Amino acid sequence: MRRTAWSSILAAAALACALVASPAGARTERSSHRVAVSALEAQVLAEINTVRTRNGLVALRFSTKLAAAADQHSLSMARRGYFTHESADGTPFWKRVQRYYGSSHYGFWSVGENLLWASPSVDSAGAVRMWMQSPEHRKVMLTAQWREIGLSAVHVASAPGTYGGQQVTIVTADFGVRR
Repeated sequence: MRRTAWSSILAAAALACALVASPAGARTERSSHRVAVSALEAQVLAEINTVRTRNGLVALRFSTKLAAAADQHSLSMARRGYFTHESADGTPFWKRVQRYYGSSHYGFWSVGENLLWASPSVDSAGAVRMWMQSPEHRKVMLTAQWREIGLSAVHVASAPGTYGGQQVTIVTADFGVRR
């Protein structure tokens, strides 16, 4: 199990590329095709896997498909100024995730999601600590069935709506399993 945790961490780190850095290590610019993990995302993955292995659970593998779903949601919330698991049009989160992390050809499919925002930024330890202190978020993070995770950390200089024009970092973690 220890080897799995380190391979997940190394895989996430290997996906990192040169990006415009924000104070939190989140991305401030995005391309339309998801191919990289920011430093903050890689660190959050490492923290989550540390917590999971300490609790006797398997470490999660990084999923570009779940990351694409997480990215879409973080960016939408940042641009439109809302903060909820539902999409801007009211669609439940699992339907958004399903568009990226399909369920066809699988006998079993399940997803979960954790969100947070902080002003002006958050580090990986702070993000995981906030989730662990919330019973609902802790339950999602420590669900034994998860095998994959996609993360998106977006830093916005002046976010509208719910964020009151503040500088914020928004983190979306989408968890999944397909078999």
